[in-house]
Amino acid sequence: MPRRIVLLSGHVATGKSDVAAALDERFGVRLFKTREVIHQLKKVEPERGALQRAGEALDRETKGAWVATELRRFIDTMGPEGAESIVVVDAVRIRAQCDAVRRAYGSRVMHVHLTASKAVREERFGSREGEVQELASYDAVLENRTEQQADTLNDIADIVVNTERNTIADVVVRIASRIGLYGRGLDRTVDVLVGGQWGSEGKGNVVGYLAPEYDVLVRVGGPNAGHQVYQEPVPDTFYHLPSGTNRAPHTEIVLGPGATLEPVRLLEEINKAHLDPSRLRIDPHAMIIEPGDLAEEARRLTGSIGSTGQGVGAATARKVLRTGAKRKVRLAKDFPGLKPFLRPTLDVLDRAYAAGKRIFLEGTQGTGLSLHHGEYPYVTSRDTTVSGCLADAGIAPTRVRRIVMVSRSYPIRVQDPPGGTSGHMPIELDWKTVANRAGLDAAELKAREKTTTTKRDRRVAEFDWTLLRRAATLNGPTDIALSFTDHLDAANRAARRFDQLVPDTIQFVEEIERVAGAPVSLIVTRFDYRNIIDRRQW
Repeated sequence: MPRRIVLLSGHVATGKSDVAAALDERFGVRLFKTREVIHQLKKVEPERGALQRAGEALDRETKGAWVATELRRFIDTMGPEGAESIVVVDAVRIRAQCDAVRRAYGSRVMHVHLTASKAVREERFGSREGEVQELASYDAVLENRTEQQADTLNDIADIVVNTERNTIADVVVRIASRIGLYGRGLDRTVDVLVGGQWGSEGKGNVVGYLAPEYDVLVRVGGPNAGHQVYQEPVPDTFYHLPSGTNRAPHTEIVLGPGATLEPVRLLEEINKAHLDPSRLRIDPHAMIIEPGDLAEEARRLTGSIGSTGQGVGAATARKVLRTGAKRKVRLAKDFPGLKPFLRPTLDVLDRAYAAGKRIFLEGTQGTGLSLHHGEYPYVTSRDTTVSGCLADAGIAPTRVRRIVMVSRSYPIRVQDPPGGTSGHMPIELDWKTVANRAGLDAAELKAREKTTTTKRDRRVAEFDWTLLRRAATLNGPTDIALSFTDHLDAANRAARRFDQLVPDTIQFVEEIERVAGAPVSLIVTRFDYRNIIDRRQW
């Protein structure tokens, strides 16, 4: 049994079929077209006058019950998967048809009647193109008695909408709101993950662990941040796609409007992950990185502040300027290869909210690199805090349930470029010191600690407690994920429970909780499949 049955009525050219099509595109409703039923039952040609006469004949023969009868057969063909569906009937024409459907389906039925002045209907009729052969004039349409009485349904409809004063999109919003397609409130179904330092905190690994618990995975940012997830024989690395794409194969994948895309690399990622348009949604307003953006960053930034030089900042600047005098701005909707995947993020999220689906938003880079809150100019080209990620994705703060902030035991920054710096770290170390403290092989550690995107060496420093507090203030985390605890002590690699961590590490965790004002709920001990101690209470 369908969750809802929406009856559409109104004169010819009031917009019924356009509304039905928009509901189908927006919400994936099931369309029941009475015109097609008349054609099948009476074997008439798809011509307006013939269809009108055949419909009236069916009304006389069944006292209007034929719509309800055929609707029942249509619903029966949907099977069990149609249990939670919405069926839109395009269209009902007399009261007896409406009454028969209401007797069959009761409170599941909602009747929407559309109106417009005769002058507007006549103008629309003159430009109609469709499968039905139209009559010579709108006056000829009105010669039909049933058509003349169409507005008598105004009195029994649940909603009456004047389509002169409402766009088709407006009508869809009003219908969707009435039947609860947007939900009945602002449920907190979104969890957010961000980095608490200067990036490379191990966010991808944490996301890969959490992703199977969610229905929708969202990522913003650009390919200047590569996120790794453990996989044999080599790790999965994601530059555009959410890090849980392969770990959670039944989730919807969303790239938000604030994302910046290098289309060739993105399509390679899509193919590698075997994604198709039924699963991947790319917002039409996401920005395209052009070859000139890479050249500009290579010339201006990589040698001075340690930028990854992936063109993200240059592309973002062009988007902000809106109209490039010399270089055209291209968005995702302007790149042909991405067309099958285009879908406004707000539409995807609205449906997810209404269905009570759990959504996971993955931020990129780290709070210390925020354009607004980092050590300018040694920052990235966007706000990397929770607020910035939510804005880039188009998610309201009131939707957020949990905020996970990832910090690593020894924060890192990319190696200083010749003649420049990638930014200050208060107490800088070398990898040999870290290795000696932890009982790790120094050469192996240094070889492993290279940036994911550019493969540059990383600088390392003592844990920055001031940065932790600043990041906690900016992000308001409900939970901390502490990564690379094996860098504190190699013995932590053997821990499977919190009490098995070495005592110094336990004390370190407790102090992080005091400074951040949030529990350390996830502890990463090594890089393999079973690498996280889960202390969550949610």
